[in-house]
Order: sequence, then C-alpha cells, then structure tokens
Amino acid sequence: MGHYVPHTDDELATMLATLGLTSLDELFDCIPAALRLAGGLELADGLSEPDTLAAVAELAGRNHGGLVCFAGAGAYDHGVPAAARALPFRSEFVTAYTPYQPEVAQGVLQALFEYQTMVARLAGLPIANASLYDGAAATVEAVNLASAATGRDTVWVSGGLHPHWRAALATFAAGSGHELVDIALRDGRTGWPEAGSGEKGVPGALVVASPNYLGCLEDLPAARSAADANGARLVVAADPVSAGLLRSPGSQGADVVVGEGQPFGTPLSFGGPYLGLFACRAEHVRRLPGRLVGETVDVEGRRAYVTTLRAREQDIRREKASSNVCTNQTLIAVCCMVQLAWLGTSGLRELALRCARGTRYAREALLAIPGVEPLVDAPVLREFAVRLPVDPVTVIERMAEEGFLAGVPVGLTDGVACDEGDGRNGLLVAVTERRTRAQIDAYAAALEKVMV
Repeated sequence: MGHYVPHTDDELATMLATLGLTSLDELFDCIPAALRLAGGLELADGLSEPDTLAAVAELAGRNHGGLVCFAGAGAYDHGVPAAARALPFRSEFVTAYTPYQPEVAQGVLQALFEYQTMVARLAGLPIANASLYDGAAATVEAVNLASAATGRDTVWVSGGLHPHWRAALATFAAGSGHELVDIALRDGRTGWPEAGSGEKGVPGALVVASPNYLGCLEDLPAARSAADANGARLVVAADPVSAGLLRSPGSQGADVVVGEGQPFGTPLSFGGPYLGLFACRAEHVRRLPGRLVGETVDVEGRRAYVTTLRAREQDIRREKASSNVCTNQTLIAVCCMVQLAWLGTSGLRELALRCARGTRYAREALLAIPGVEPLVDAPVLREFAVRLPVDPVTVIERMAEEGFLAGVPVGLTDGVACDEGDGRNGLLVAVTERRTRAQIDAYAAALEKVMV
C-alpha cells in the first residue's frame, strides 16, 4: 500500500456494493466522456517533486484559459486588492482559535464585529450576523426566521430570485413543510398579487431579489406594500455592490436582507466557497441564525468581544430554536471586511458607478447589433439580459474561441426567470469594474461575428 493511497481494494469494493455499482468507471458515468481522462496522466515513473510539479503545470497550460469574463449570474469577476488577500491571510487569522474561546480569539472577534457593522450599514438594518455559508443558505435562514416570526409557512418567492437559490429553498421546504409559491415576473420585475386576492394563500414571508437574476432593479416599496397587506415579513436578497449607488433595502422596508458577499475579497474560485450576508431588524435578533459577535468589557473594564445571543438548538431550549446553524465563514468574512474598509464609502460608490457605466455602454453596444433585442426593459445596474437571433449555448461556445466568456443562457418560463433556455434565446451578460471599453468593443465585435 502506497503512503498516499487512502483506500484499500476491499474498501472500494464495499463502497461500490453499497452504491449498487460494479466499477469506479460506472461511478463517474455522470461526467461526460469527453471530459474524463482515459489512461491516466502521462507522467514518467520516479519523478522528483519539482519535476512532477513542472510536468503537471505544463499539462495545465494546455487548457484554454485567459478568457475575458462577461459571465455573472451570481458570481462576478470583480477585482480583489492586494490588501484583501494579504491581511486576512496573516497567521493571526488563518490559525486563530475558535471564537467560542474569546480570551484567545479577540483579534478574530474584533474583525467579525467590524464585518457585522459594515454589512449592517450596507443593508440599512441594525443587526448583522458573523456570516453564513453563501447567499442561498442565507435566504433559507431568512425564510426560516420570517416563518418563525409570523407562524405561517407559505412563502411567496419572486421569479427573479436566483434559480439555484430557489432550488435551495425547495430542498429546505421539502423537509420543513413550507409551501413555496412562485410569483411571476412582468417585464423583468415581480408582479405581486393584489391584496386580498386569496389565490396564492396568505404568506408569512415574501422573498425578492434586487437587482434580480435578470439584473433588473425591483420595486421594493411595492414588495413592502404586498408584505404589509398580508402581514408578512419582507426578505430582500440584495447585491452588496448596488449599495454604492442605491438606497439600502432596509430603508425601503426590508425586514431581513441577505446576499452573496463574493464580490468583496473573494475571486471566482471555481464557484466557492463564498460568503452569505445576513442582516435583520432588531426585533428579530433572538431568531438570528449562526453567530453574533457582541462588544462588551472585561473584568478590568477593557473593551472585549464575545459571541452572544445564539439561537441554535444547542444553546437554548429546542422548541424555541429557529436555526441549527452553528458556524460561519470567518476567513472569507474577514476578506470581505478588509476590502470594504479598503474601499470606504467613496470607493464603494466609484466601484458601483463603474459597473453601472460599463453595463450601460455594453448594453447599447450589443443592442446595436442586428437581431439582438432586450429580453426585458426594466432598469439594470451591473447585469442585463438580451435575446439573440441564434442559440445562446452555441454562441457561448464560439465566443470562447474568440477569447470571451460570453455570459449565461437564460430564459423566462411562465414569467419566472430560469437558467436554462426555453426557446427565447436569452443571454445574461455581466459587466464589472474590471471590463474596459476596449474589451467591451471587442466583445461586441466578436458577438456580431459568431452570430453570422
């Protein structure tokens, strides 16, 4: 048995028998054959570690990389300043002890306290937790909180919520008994039912994303009115970058604000791990999921930090618990905190403004191409959807050969945004502050070329 081989033949046989499979090849049948490596890596026997690394690096160099990214749909190619990488990866953060032991984790607790303060300000609400796993997990916990507050399990979910987040909610609802009701989009914005219509049931929570999956800015006062008409709590899934230009969701009536913190301090990283933002009104603080860091004083009167008011079942009577989340994304939250502090108010505004200007320029450039039309006409900030005259999946493949990650294919099914085409040839395009005018011009020229 080699030192680095973790499983014996007997262990592999037991695993396959448990899964009802006959071979490891059958285990990986879900991966397209074109993507699977046949015959193993072509490495010589007995290579030293440096030689092996060099050989693997040469193989990796054959991959098609360096694409200019115009894809978004929940994960965005924002810049990460050197400070947001260097400071959080100091040994004081990456080797810190658990915050359950505050006497040896004061630095981490202070950083999380500052993170909470910044998230609360972005959200326009007084309380924020020390983070959750990602935006989808934060949305699930927000629904859990709202249902606990209202005692009702019906949830109206905007069709503009990210389809992966809706899928996470559906998985949660399958086990919790919540009833999810999709509320369709009308020209890119949520069409909330009239008060007292009764056709959708009485909700305990309304969930809306702004900007939504199609990049459109939602009418949050209308969502607040719909929530008030039903005695429900309003959950807003907000893009934190938009806080640089728009009024905060809390100031527009949100009871809970959730979001994905990846744009601040976290590169795309092949899809994760990311960061769930969560903030709420003070009245819900005892239902707050996960960790909450508070500021206090020690026995000698010095400022100190400690986790407090945990609502999970291990800490309070189970029948009163509203969440079983017991951790957070400390390191990624610290990265987010450092970048927000580095940006400051003026830097955040400049970041959002550059995204908005680039998006407007790109949208006008694409709509000037014959056959390209807007999928919807609602106002946008950093992302927009267009309808192409040809299949967007084919366009994306051809654009990769031109050096661009062109976007994400989207559609509208019964007014609900989805991330699969439905014959309407929708393409979702994102423009961050990293995209230059020259890149946008080249992207538009390449798009016109590949659609011929």
